[in-house]
Amino acid sequence: MYRQLVESNDRAVQKGILRQVLDSESRYFGGTIDPSTGIAWVNHTTGTPTDMCYWGAALVNPDSIYYRDEDLLNRLRLASEYVLRNQHGDGSISPGWTNSHSPPDTAFLVVGYAQLYQLLQQQDWELLQPVLDNMRLFLERTAPVLLTGGCHTPNHRWVLCAALGFLHQLFDMEEAVQRVEQWLTEGMDITPDGEWTERSNGIYNAVSDIMLIHAARLLDRPELLESVRLNLRMMVYLVHPTGEVVTDYSGRQDLGSVHDLSPYYLPYAILARLDGDPIFAGMADWAGEMLTDPGVCSVNALVRLLLEPELQQARKARDQLPERYEIILNERFVREDYLQRMDSAGHHGRISHSRLHTEFGAPVARIRSGNTSATVMTEVPSFFALRHGAVRLLAVQLASYFNPGYVPMQHMSRLPAGYRLTGEQKKGYYGPIPISQLPETAGTAISPWYLLPHQSRALTHEQTFLVQTEVVRTENGWTLKLAGEQPEQIMVQLSFVFGSEGELSRGELLKTDEGHYLWKSGTLRYSCGDDWIELTGGEVGHLAATVREAKLPDKCKVVLVNFMTPFHKTVDISLSPSLALKL
Repeated sequence: MYRQLVESNDRAVQKGILRQVLDSESRYFGGTIDPSTGIAWVNHTTGTPTDMCYWGAALVNPDSIYYRDEDLLNRLRLASEYVLRNQHGDGSISPGWTNSHSPPDTAFLVVGYAQLYQLLQQQDWELLQPVLDNMRLFLERTAPVLLTGGCHTPNHRWVLCAALGFLHQLFDMEEAVQRVEQWLTEGMDITPDGEWTERSNGIYNAVSDIMLIHAARLLDRPELLESVRLNLRMMVYLVHPTGEVVTDYSGRQDLGSVHDLSPYYLPYAILARLDGDPIFAGMADWAGEMLTDPGVCSVNALVRLLLEPELQQARKARDQLPERYEIILNERFVREDYLQRMDSAGHHGRISHSRLHTEFGAPVARIRSGNTSATVMTEVPSFFALRHGAVRLLAVQLASYFNPGYVPMQHMSRLPAGYRLTGEQKKGYYGPIPISQLPETAGTAISPWYLLPHQSRALTHEQTFLVQTEVVRTENGWTLKLAGEQPEQIMVQLSFVFGSEGELSRGELLKTDEGHYLWKSGTLRYSCGDDWIELTGGEVGHLAATVREAKLPDKCKVVLVNFMTPFHKTVDISLSPSLALKL
């Protein structure tokens, strides 16, 4: 895998060279252009520092074709000057999206930049000194923003802690340790089963893991690794047989997107070596197989492997990873107890530039047998997803016009051969505000709606929409049973979202103007290569092609089943026999 990383890094070096701006009159002089925007950014993902990591790792590695290449060294110097010129006076950077003068994005960059600096600093090569001087000055200038700056999201706290740890190591900065203590005193936002707040298996779990590994090492806080271990143990059960990570219930932008296990390579590899854990070793090897390049600046795997050569050694003890299991994550987590305390927190359910993530700790069931992998989930639009060989049923979602949009399932319990999910929505009306509580403007010629104390309105005619769903295993697949009684005459829509790569056949389908399909009747087959699943239970009880506030995904094949309340709806899912799920 090390050799693969070196070769992919050399390819990345060449791509970066072609994108570097060498026109001294350009505002981007020395930077490397992001192909998607045409801008040379200074950030840890699509920015110039990522190319600097590729270049630096190549320059100091005798196994690289660019080892001590003086032309590449000159390019690295120009890039370091560009980064320095684009640092704000407060020490921060603006990454090019919504976060202007961003402490957490600066922290992401510092984590990667500091490791590259340490790697270059180890070299006995005098020509590197101008680059080192520029990088050290940039890192030193970040101290004010990292010592005083805040964050948006839960994982940002651990990124800031890691960055502050690097500043402490490089500059013996005691204030950095004190700032870390302030963040750590907030406590770890992880369940006993290893679920981080953001439930982001594709992106931010791995971010929290590697950042806390850095913080634990740099600040001599080994207890921080306990949370990392919890998450890494959980992730063993959240990967499909192909190596695709389960993102069906994420609370962040990886929701429903395709992500692989590669971001977990460093956390698994580092802790496999530290703990001698054979499962971690097996997961590290699996993740390593998916590394197509060393990674972005903040998590560049090759830079880390060059800093820790022992990580390049083959792992002696590795366990066979489980291919057959059934588990409910967070089954015993007392989530309701925590939610009931929210009123006492004082934020009244409002938070700026972020989310409260009240779905934290919601139960998720994972079932795998060989090449078949299923997820049953709560507190997200989808309640069921399935992988069967090459077949991808990305989501099964229930939407209604009661409270227009998706109906998330809030509770999960076990059945003898499956799970019962329930979702409840309430919607009512609000009476007039008592005269004694009206503002002065109510008695004037203009009474703006936004000045009225709406919290004083009395609730009237509240209605409750309760849905129960049973997801039951059968001999050759699954049965979905949905029921809802009141209120009557509510339009309901069940959507099946398939990967665009497969083909729909059989069944009676009516194509909508939006490019989706209303499934009227018959047995529906979705196939991909030799693998297929078949569904029965089509119905067109109304003709709505979509439900307001329930946006259907693009670039997927979407099949809709329409019906009305009250309903008792059954959909049977059969799997092609060679891969049929049997537990």
